[in-house]
Amino acid sequence: MYRQILDPIGGSLALSAAVAAIPLGLLLTLLGVFRTRSDVAAACGLLAASAIAVLAYRMPVTPALSGAAQGAAFGLFPIVWIMLNAVWLNRLIDASGLLSVIRQTFAAVSPDRRIQALVLAFCFGALLEALAGFGAPVAVVTAILIGLGHAPVRAATVAMFADAGGTAFGSMGNPITALAKATNLPAVELGRMVGRQSAIVAAFLPVIIVVVLDGRRGLRELWPIAVVTGFGFAAGQFVTSNHLAYPLSDLVGALAATGAAVVLLRLWSPATTPALAPGDPESPGRSPAAGLRAFTPYLLLVALLALVSLDTPVSRATARLGVRFPWPGVRVADAHGRPLSLGTFAFDWPAATGTILLLTGLISTVLLRLPVRTALREYGRAAVRIRRAATTVVLVMALTYLMNYSGQAATIGTWLAGAGGVFVLLSPVLGWLGVAATGSDTSANALFGAVQVAAAGRIGISPVLLAATNSEAGVLGKLVSPQNLAMAAAVAGMAGREGVLFRRTFPWSVACLAGFAVLVALMAAGPLSWMVLG
Repeated sequence: MYRQILDPIGGSLALSAAVAAIPLGLLLTLLGVFRTRSDVAAACGLLAASAIAVLAYRMPVTPALSGAAQGAAFGLFPIVWIMLNAVWLNRLIDASGLLSVIRQTFAAVSPDRRIQALVLAFCFGALLEALAGFGAPVAVVTAILIGLGHAPVRAATVAMFADAGGTAFGSMGNPITALAKATNLPAVELGRMVGRQSAIVAAFLPVIIVVVLDGRRGLRELWPIAVVTGFGFAAGQFVTSNHLAYPLSDLVGALAATGAAVVLLRLWSPATTPALAPGDPESPGRSPAAGLRAFTPYLLLVALLALVSLDTPVSRATARLGVRFPWPGVRVADAHGRPLSLGTFAFDWPAATGTILLLTGLISTVLLRLPVRTALREYGRAAVRIRRAATTVVLVMALTYLMNYSGQAATIGTWLAGAGGVFVLLSPVLGWLGVAATGSDTSANALFGAVQVAAAGRIGISPVLLAATNSEAGVLGKLVSPQNLAMAAAVAGMAGREGVLFRRTFPWSVACLAGFAVLVALMAAGPLSWMVLG
């Protein structure tokens, strides 16, 4: 069994952390600075991680290769599986000719396309995040926004920001459940603490979205709908996580935000509305039946996701059909000699979001009266469209698992945790890095949750606060995660140009992270300490 070493470089934890961070730094630099294709950047990062694992950390070649292979397999399932079937579903709707009906329906909500994008991305995206997670909201929302006439880059960027609002409670609270297992802290208390932090972050996200949509003019003209939508979501998420059941936080938050937006739009409209682009519908000239038919695939998707996500006989049956097995060749222990929990591969195919998207597409083919030949043709085109993004995801996940198995990730986390009282400000950075690397708040919580709690004990701060901080800071890491960037770029027809999205999201992500670090410091020892549990 390979046992991880935290300080392989001259016995220095600081030097070892600097070397361990090279793969991630290389990946992000190639993407953001040198504008390298994402699959090439990911391959370079993986090669660097492999060399460091074998040469610096003295990890045997067999577990290194096997660990990377497990990450690649996780990239294929469930992530690429989601990407492929989400793109296919939206291509089916496009082939049916019903995109114009969808545009007309949103025109009935508001003639302002910016408001349409905000309500769709933030409210519907949060609903999908509540039920599905794993980047599915980014794929679906990006495709709909493009169908509404938004430029691919703007559509993908807005979808990524909107997805961030619900990440901490995504997939029916799965990140919180994983955090509780990693830290041995009560899941209910963690859910309450994350809910208090998330409500503050989520309240500001719609404001950022309107700036992304239309700059200063958007902020000046649309601030009422941004504020109302953000506070509606924040209120629903806070009340549910603190007084009801944390797994339902995103679901209730999405419904509350939608209701708040609908009420406001009956009483208010922006002073000016940008002119419609040529070919956009000026009025909702569609029949109710056509509108229902156009939205049937999305309604069906939400219904099927609810069946396998909520506690229903269907969800219990699909859970029994899933397959879990130990991944061969990765007998690895942490620096304390405890076997890592990463070695189990979950192939939960019946309840996987990608499978639900596939089933939705098959049923929609019948309901939309599309020829089987058309459905097969569009599936092939969807596979061709995502091939480069799929390669990126597979390579990034291989890189992530290799860093986790070799001990590179543990070195970075342990070094940051040794910063003393300053760690209050660095704690969010650790959660941000975890999700930036893995693309998953659940994975980042499992990876760094225990490190956060150990650091909290050393500096005399609430362990619940820092554990929750790891999860909520990960929300901001979603904005720069290569996995999410590849997903959005594939749907937007920008495969290979993920660097364009990265340069749009990175400044916002870092600025929000800095603001969140200040918020955590005020909670730890300041005027907001009354909000802290434990």
